[in-house]
Amino acid sequence: MEHESIEDSPPRRSRVQLQEWVQDFVDLRHPIASRIRVVEQEDADGRDTGLVVVELPHGGGSVSLEPRGYDDPLWQADLTGGDDDVMLSPYALAGLAAELVVAGNLCAFLQWKSLEWDRASGRHTAGGATDASG
Repeated sequence: MEHESIEDSPPRRSRVQLQEWVQDFVDLRHPIASRIRVVEQEDADGRDTGLVVVELPHGGGSVSLEPRGYDDPLWQADLTGGDDDVMLSPYALAGLAAELVVAGNLCAFLQWKSLEWDRASGRHTAGGATDASG
């Protein structure tokens, strides 16, 4: 695999693994104001990377959650909407805000799970040295 294609591909978090992490989020009884699903996604080499999608019924769009890049434990959110402007009542606006809070909380949770998973895997050590500060 060329270095450029590695830089453009997300970490190897499989769809199954992401489904488990989303279920962990749900099991912690986070308030869920929208539909969350994990959809199929492949990197440039056809490997399973999964993609978490939070639907925004009040705004007519969705938020896709994924790692920033190859072997990067930090996550990002991509907010997509319809082509038209949306007029919302105060109640629908509050509903959209609640949906976005869920997306933000889930994104932070997935980032935490990624960091935890990476630490457990032992893949992220600087030159094999251990950190004496704890």
